[in-house]
Amino acid sequence: MLPRYARQLVMVTATAIAGLVAQTAAAAASCPSYSSYSQSRHEPYSTGAFQLSYQRPDPACRTFNSTAVEAAIARMQNLTTDPDLFRLFENTYANTLDTAIKWRGVAANNSDEELAFIITGDIDAMWIRDSANQVAPYRSVLTSRDDELASVFRGAINMQARFLVLSPYCNAFLPPPESGLPINPNTAVYSVTPPYDHNVVFTCNFELDDFGAFLQLSHDYYETTGDVDFFGRFQWTAAVQSILEAADALRKPTYAADGAWVPPVYTFSSQTMTAFGTLGNNGMGYPVNDTGMVRSPFRPSDDSALYDFQIPANMMFSRYLDSTAVIVDRLPNAPAGLAAQMRDMAAGIRSGIDEFGVVDGPLGGERMYAYEVDGFGGRNLMDDANIPSLLSAPSLGYLPANDSVYQATRRFVLSRANPWWCQGPVLNAVGSPHVKPGAAWPMAAIMRAMTSDDDNEIIDSIWQVLQSTDRLGLIHESINSFDATQWTRSWFGWGNAVFGQMMMELAERKPELLKESFQPRHRGSR
Repeated sequence: MLPRYARQLVMVTATAIAGLVAQTAAAAASCPSYSSYSQSRHEPYSTGAFQLSYQRPDPACRTFNSTAVEAAIARMQNLTTDPDLFRLFENTYANTLDTAIKWRGVAANNSDEELAFIITGDIDAMWIRDSANQVAPYRSVLTSRDDELASVFRGAINMQARFLVLSPYCNAFLPPPESGLPINPNTAVYSVTPPYDHNVVFTCNFELDDFGAFLQLSHDYYETTGDVDFFGRFQWTAAVQSILEAADALRKPTYAADGAWVPPVYTFSSQTMTAFGTLGNNGMGYPVNDTGMVRSPFRPSDDSALYDFQIPANMMFSRYLDSTAVIVDRLPNAPAGLAAQMRDMAAGIRSGIDEFGVVDGPLGGERMYAYEVDGFGGRNLMDDANIPSLLSAPSLGYLPANDSVYQATRRFVLSRANPWWCQGPVLNAVGSPHVKPGAAWPMAAIMRAMTSDDDNEIIDSIWQVLQSTDRLGLIHESINSFDATQWTRSWFGWGNAVFGQMMMELAERKPELLKESFQPRHRGSR
């Protein structure tokens, strides 16, 4: 049963809905579908060898216009010399604002509570993890709570908080009633415990990184604006309580101290053509031991886990539980003991990672992080392109990039010892069971650059991404490592956001690399 504070149904008037529907319909009629638009090339093409398409909608068709983002794009044009590199940044950095802010408004029961419904791209639903990552790159240009972009951050955080209060075990959601947008429930057949409202939830794959993503976005907004009052006004503390309650239930082992079976709080079964689309053992997944970590039956890719203690997701959750406890410290009306509970859980998870997540690797027995463990000795040695990944641990702020265990893990991840390392003439990067072997993910190549201090490694990773877009000028989900014309998803908001974030970070830490030429004739000149 949902906690008391979750039993809220938002009611809106028929008049308001009718007006919003009419407004949405008018906008849709005058602007092309970006799902189709992103699959074609549009002039003017970039003047480099890759001749990348221009992929930004007309200003009137953009879902949010930001002067700060436009100014950042103009500054990047002055920082870069390669026309293809700038074109890819121009298309990707603004992509969430241009295409994915499906609706912005306020809560029906509180006109001060801003809401933003942010779709993942070519799927008309809001993933908590994706939406947090799609908004996160704009922290680089966010300076105060009065900025125009601050409203997008607050709207996303409030929307996610509502969802996490109502259905904390679910990962993707349909438009809120206030939006007036059509509700198209998922027609797939699922059996899930606890049950959920099919008119609210799109999919209910429990992925621990959703909790981490919500807290990370909260951390980013607080750190850049100092707006602590926002977090005490609406449902944020209730969402944190909901997260902690769910996470605590998912820390419980399969067997009690006396050997009795402990029924899991979350189960998931579905009719699917893939083993990664459901949980084995009658929807309960593989048994787990008591480790202090939190189970994540599904990975950030939405695929089911082999072993439920997913190390990167626990890293992310621990790191941001600890950092957002500072926000709770400053809230005068915060529930008693909430900050201490957050810190205790963060410390317990970190201890569990150290004890159960560090194992002997296949490259000379170096101690490295496993991707998943069960606490009984079972371990899954791999990495997945989706973030959080083992490769992304420094980017998450969990550890420094020069950490010896991380460096050993990195050597494994970027080698043939990792079963999901994809290698070929187009793109060498980590892939994912979400697609198939040999399908490298540009997002993993971008993360490789973001977690490296080696100039040549960064430059090579960027060059590979540039040649992987099939001249469309957007970041695809995956690419055949041997053929850039074979890819999945032309409109992948999360991937576009990560590329924009990488470029903004390089402008701060290694601006000289942005002056490099990424044209094929210059390859091998360094």
